Amino acid sequence: MKEFAGSTGLVLNEPLLFEKGKKGRSGISLPRRDVEFSELDETLTGNGPNFPDLSEVEVVRHYTRLSTWNFGVDTGMYPLGSCTMKYNPKTNEKQAALPGFAGAHPLLPAALSQGALKVMFELERLLAEITGMDAVSLQPAAGAHGELAGMLVFHAYHKSKGSRRSKIIVPDTAHGTNPASVALCGYSPVNVKSNDRGVLSADTIAAVMDDETAGIMVTNPNTLGFFEENIREIAEIVHDKGGLVYADGANMNAMLGIVSMSEVGIDVLHLNLHKTFSTPHGGGGPGAGPICVRKHLEPYLPTPRIVDDNGEYHLSYDFPSSIGKLHAFYGNWGIIIRAYSYILSLGADLKKVSQLAVLNANYIKEKLKDTLQLAYDRPCMHECVFSDKLQAPLKITTLDMVKRLIDYGFHPPTIYFPLVVHGAIMIEPTETECKEDLDLFVEAFKEVVREAGEDPERLYKAPWRTKVRRLDETGAARNPRLTCGGGN
Repeated sequence: MKEFAGSTGLVLNEPLLFEKGKKGRSGISLPRRDVEFSELDETLTGNGPNFPDLSEVEVVRHYTRLSTWNFGVDTGMYPLGSCTMKYNPKTNEKQAALPGFAGAHPLLPAALSQGALKVMFELERLLAEITGMDAVSLQPAAGAHGELAGMLVFHAYHKSKGSRRSKIIVPDTAHGTNPASVALCGYSPVNVKSNDRGVLSADTIAAVMDDETAGIMVTNPNTLGFFEENIREIAEIVHDKGGLVYADGANMNAMLGIVSMSEVGIDVLHLNLHKTFSTPHGGGGPGAGPICVRKHLEPYLPTPRIVDDNGEYHLSYDFPSSIGKLHAFYGNWGIIIRAYSYILSLGADLKKVSQLAVLNANYIKEKLKDTLQLAYDRPCMHECVFSDKLQAPLKITTLDMVKRLIDYGFHPPTIYFPLVVHGAIMIEPTETECKEDLDLFVEAFKEVVREAGEDPERLYKAPWRTKVRRLDETGAARNPRLTCGGGN
């Protein structure tokens, strides 16, 4: 057995900030005030949090200690399926920190923001070229926000045609936010099942597509890790009934420079800059979920739009058919710069990103398919899906196995999703993991499965080496603690 990354070590305890400090301590030094001291009104101070008084060293040590509890892509392999948690090149951070970018203020006039506007305009054109689409808006702030924007474009398009439609087709292999975005825009999701190959059949779509259906939301590659090989025929069926085709592009890391989305019949596509284009994500954001559309849907994109007027750039609201503004100012500027840097750094090698991502996923699939039950034994795209079926007779679940995997130094993969696979274990290694780390991950999973047969108690109570042991998730869900501090 190889030596794994997981280890015991000095893990410092750290109380809440509200439990630290003493009255009168301060970590800051303010300049001498030149106005009279005045007490705040009790209505302003009586209901606020009881913030502790802390010295500088207490604050620094607190957050440093907390940082040692974290696990991220800079720590080790983070194989979350359908999330593309890949290493973020530090050159992106360098460009985003340039004073002209980091200090740019969104209220500056266009004449003083030409560099920022040019970056955004050129990123839109680059994303259009990469996807094979015609026009792009960088405004949506995340993937789900992009889905919302796409559904609003659907609605605006059908309204312009005088067509009242009430339904959207959503496959069982779509991302979980898809039906929510559909419902949020007033449509009813129509669930359809994938076939025995893990993809959609054209006949299935033809059976439900009618004049009341606005279109389809399809995740491609889907959440089973397969390219929807019938997508062009499906798009023709939807278009023949006057509908539109939306592609959830959260899994575009598998298809950069390989698939022209417009040529396979896609009308609207969202991208996750904070996944595919290697910008940091997690912890609530920020993210960026641009939408790309074909020419006939360009009038409905959010405003303001960036316009190139003979080399001078400005933001324009002069698009009467637009779905309107979706985000404060224009978008998450720092994420936009990082994605722009990433694309310019790689150029044509973006295609190699996808080729290596697919290669890595298939490597893991082949290495583990005799250890874990493989839901669909066929070549995959960027991710592969296993299950706990082989371990079920031992009363070992997916959760038990991935909790134990933490002890070996790996972040757990996505589990229990997609729902079409019972006990799903969804692994996406991305292109940034080397063969040695993939082999270590595979061997760690094999070791966990071996333990499941020889010493299942080790898995029932895993993880063993973490700061916090296995939590009572049911208790936490039923009795959440939503307040803290001040003894409350």
